[in-house]
Amino acid sequence: MTQNFPDESKNLTHLDRQGQAQMVDVSPKMPTIREAVAAASVRMLPETFVTIEAGNAPKGDVLGTARLAGIMAAKQTSALIPLCHPLPLHKVEVQIAPDPQLPGYQIQALVKTKAETGVEMEALTAVSIAALTLYDMAKALEKSIQIESIRLVSKTGGKSGDYRFNSSLVNSAPG
Repeated sequence: MTQNFPDESKNLTHLDRQGQAQMVDVSPKMPTIREAVAAASVRMLPETFVTIEAGNAPKGDVLGTARLAGIMAAKQTSALIPLCHPLPLHKVEVQIAPDPQLPGYQIQALVKTKAETGVEMEALTAVSIAALTLYDMAKALEKSIQIESIRLVSKTGGKSGDYRFNSSLVNSAPG
């Protein structure tokens, strides 16, 4: 039995009138410059952090491999996330910075395009895969490495306008 969802489907663009998943038609939109920044944290034991920083991990270049994996993942997002549009990516930058306070690493990805839809999923995919690759490259040192706080930091362009993550809302949310 198929139901119609006329009111809900107006707000949920990935659902058709019957409530079935659909790829959004972006063909009427004009291409505009869009940019998204995502971030993640990777927490580990101090000994693991020191070993990676010294370049002594058993699998080799942990951070370089993770950075490259993040870039490659952004380019494959539409193959990984259902209903995601394949986009021409004009810039993908992944930075991995040491954070002795964690201890661990802060990962940030910036993705930019000129297209009909945004690149938030590409930025989020980039930091997620960079973090997973960092884990994979360092798991021989420590299995308890934690990937934390994957989030969209900002986005510009598009109909919904600009967005910036407000960390105070997360910290004050009822739990």
